[in-house]
Amino acid sequence: MQDTTILWADDEIDLLKPHILFLNEKGYKVTTATNGRDALDAFKAGYFDLVFLDENMPGLTGLETLSEIKTINSDVPVVLITKSEEEYLMEDAIGSKIDDYLIKPVNPKQILLTIKKLTENKKLVGAKTAMSYQQDFRQLGMTLNDNLSFQEWVDVYKKLIYWELELESLEDNGMHEILTLQKAEANTQFCKFVERNYLDWIKDKGNGPTLSHDLFKKKVFPKLDGNGPVFFILIDNLRYDQFKIINPIISEYFRLEEEDTYYSILPTATQYARNAIFAGLTPLDMEKRFPEMWQNDEDEGGKNLFEKDFIADQIKRVLRKDCKFSYHKILNIDEGRSLNESVNNLMGNDLNVVVYNFVDMLSHARTDMQMIRELASDDAAYRSLTLSWFEHSPLFELLKFLASKQVRVVISTDHGTIKVKNPSKIIGDRNTNTNLRYKQGKNLNFNAKDVFHVKNPHDAMLPKLHVSSSFVFAKSDTYFVYPNNYNQFVNFYNETFQHGGISLEEMIIPVITYGPK
Repeated sequence: MQDTTILWADDEIDLLKPHILFLNEKGYKVTTATNGRDALDAFKAGYFDLVFLDENMPGLTGLETLSEIKTINSDVPVVLITKSEEEYLMEDAIGSKIDDYLIKPVNPKQILLTIKKLTENKKLVGAKTAMSYQQDFRQLGMTLNDNLSFQEWVDVYKKLIYWELELESLEDNGMHEILTLQKAEANTQFCKFVERNYLDWIKDKGNGPTLSHDLFKKKVFPKLDGNGPVFFILIDNLRYDQFKIINPIISEYFRLEEEDTYYSILPTATQYARNAIFAGLTPLDMEKRFPEMWQNDEDEGGKNLFEKDFIADQIKRVLRKDCKFSYHKILNIDEGRSLNESVNNLMGNDLNVVVYNFVDMLSHARTDMQMIRELASDDAAYRSLTLSWFEHSPLFELLKFLASKQVRVVISTDHGTIKVKNPSKIIGDRNTNTNLRYKQGKNLNFNAKDVFHVKNPHDAMLPKLHVSSSFVFAKSDTYFVYPNNYNQFVNFYNETFQHGGISLEEMIIPVITYGPK
């Protein structure tokens, strides 16, 4: 491995010989200069991993030399060393993108610590992270075999996402493979857990989690305290890991008041889960209460056309008091900009509901468009694409405006997605729905180990299209394929992001409350 190379510029470099000898003994190769101009010549002539600059040099000052160095190669870390502790000098140094700042006199161990921090940080952090995960791996593995509660499953999922994000920057394929296998095992056990408990939850038998149709009652309506408007923003298809990567940006403008989760109902599909959120009802109850509005899988036309009506009814039925609200669905960037231009008109409302469909469009685009498929080739790339969108989206601009107005914001979603890898053959009649993660129909023929089969849809509070209709929900990373076009489907849909079935990613949903700083 090549020695770490250091450029050290100081007009009193002779006094620093003991420091330089100490670094040479530690395996560092140090080149010296006594002024800024010579330092720049040396920097242009060779490659350096790190630069130490004395601020008070004759000719070019340390800050002036720093500016020139950053112009030549901005990636090389630079440490400014000075006798002065003046605040203005520190501010100038930070503004010039200094990487560290040391006050004279410096000692050899202080110099060594700075070098390790700036040149070996990634390696040291990586080794520590891998070791910490290895220690946690066994504990997680033992936990998966316990009889976990719904909240303990949330904790397991959060822990897995924590390690996924921590290990993401490591170039250690072995660690990634171990985590992938552990996540798959967690999903297998989670699906069994849901299969055992879901029908009791949806019928409200016992202490189940907050479900989609409970979300407004438990997480939104209590925030309507009369102290200004509340914005409820639903980013369609936003998984917990995607929330975790945009949260630091949002938290620059808001105070994170509450990071919570709820469970999506089945199917984890927009038609069912999002309508349940806004109506505050299960799909079966929606069909009974709104026979003209509820759309079943066999019905033609849009499935989420009456969300505003559902919200108004839930407010009247559950809140039972006057509540001035608005509803906006954002399908493209122009609609997002248009909302931002008129957002001042919403500040007198008690509740403003905004649905952002971008992440849902992104996941479908990833299925349909080759370029997007390549850009979002795995979970890490999918997160990165989400982050890039968010940073340049009208939604981010909206949030910054709301922060300036000291507004409380609740951000959530209706379901997540999972990258599917396991094709499972299914046979149904011509009226069977097209979703790859759940099927509803008569006389369905399927591989029982791959699905959660609900023979009577009413048991899952779902409408029943026909006397013999049933539902099957794909488990873990399974997706349904018809035998007559098996190869075509597998070639097209394998390793795409889908939703509708049972997995940690689809069912455990973030619901986040931000307050003014």
